[in-house]
Amino acid sequence: QVQLVESGGGLVQAGGSLRLSCTASERTLTTYNWAWFRQAPGKERDFVAGISYSGTSTPYADAVKGRFTISRDNAKNTMYLQMNSLKPEDTAVYYCAAKRGNSLSAGAAFYNYWGQGTQVTVSA
Repeated sequence: QVQLVESGGGLVQAGGSLRLSCTASERTLTTYNWAWFRQAPGKERDFVAGISYSGTSTPYADAVKGRFTISRDNAKNTMYLQMNSLKPEDTAVYYCAAKRGNSLSAGAAFYNYWGQGTQVTVSA
């Protein structure tokens, strides 16, 4: 099965930037939709951003619009999340995920593959 490996998390001051990466273990032979989720302690796992298999649809959660940018490099089999103007409320474990199908979903239950998660901590 497809394995996803995340990296790029860390500690940053408010207003700073981080770039998360998610790389698949092998090139996918089928079409996949990709997304980023995040989960803070005691909170639900929430949708952050997604990119359709075609790359034509990139929805964002309202809380991150204008600050985060999702992208994908097909040649490297890697997805990215560029996070700018970070706020303390962005602190969470961030997960990348992928699902088969013709469309994206904001529901975590619909995704087939998950990364191990990477911690992002934003200090005040």
